[in-house]
Amino acid sequence: MTVGFQEQVTTGAVAPLLSGSAAIPSARYGTAAGGRETPVSEIKEVSRTLFRRLAALEEGTGEYQYVRGTLIELNMTLVRFAAKRFSNHADQMEDIIQVGTIGLIKAVDRYDPDYGTEFVTFAMPTIVGEMKRFFRDTSWAVHVPRRLQELRIDLAKTNDLLAAELDRAPTVAELAARLEVSEEEVIEAQVAANAHTASSIDAQIGDEEDEGTAWATRIGFEDPALEGIENLNALKPLIAELPERERAILSMRFGADMTQAAIGAELGLSQMHISRLLSTTLNRLRRRLLTEA
Repeated sequence: MTVGFQEQVTTGAVAPLLSGSAAIPSARYGTAAGGRETPVSEIKEVSRTLFRRLAALEEGTGEYQYVRGTLIELNMTLVRFAAKRFSNHADQMEDIIQVGTIGLIKAVDRYDPDYGTEFVTFAMPTIVGEMKRFFRDTSWAVHVPRRLQELRIDLAKTNDLLAAELDRAPTVAELAARLEVSEEEVIEAQVAANAHTASSIDAQIGDEEDEGTAWATRIGFEDPALEGIENLNALKPLIAELPERERAILSMRFGADMTQAAIGAELGLSQMHISRLLSTTLNRLRRRLLTEA
């Protein structure tokens, strides 16, 4: 007969916790005998008991840390459950679990059993919030073609090399020559870089001093006006000021990786017309970057 999880924790390894002793349990929590997943209802009930015990202990003591650690391990099921919604990012699942665990730890430390709210209800927004922050802080804000992602990386490396050689920031022409690509491709990569940010997409300009330094150095124009560009979001307000059609063309070109011919078919314009509009728009952004302080 399978032993129930509640019976395990009240008669087995966790029982000393409920009576005040700090013996170390040998079992992993969140999984009942036989390897089956513990029902959430049972986790809730045991968590209530342990949180009441935790509230009665002095913070920093060995017993406090032990009960706290037991609560974290017991509720890891919540992290695994929350991670399922990001199953399409299987290659990053280890990182997702790690940041979710950080959220769980924060929830355990902040939870007060007197809140009148179940810990599961209290913890899930924090766990999921940490996972979403992970993607917000490390992901491309919109889909960017792989060729531009790769060019962006090469551009950053080349910028550093040329800056060291020239003792100044290299120009777009110099970057293009070293990379053996066109100046337009360099500018395209710089525009695409706006989709990749190490801070919130809604972050205020100047939130991260280091990012500001990186963007100002990597933008690739030899002009003092660029000292006023604070971070990777510098292009965002400039793009927002473009006419709707130009914004749509940029989105289709760099976001959806559509060809100029496909964009033309979508908008009812010739490929040549789209090429001119795209060139004009990129040049306009370049001029604004040169003149905006």
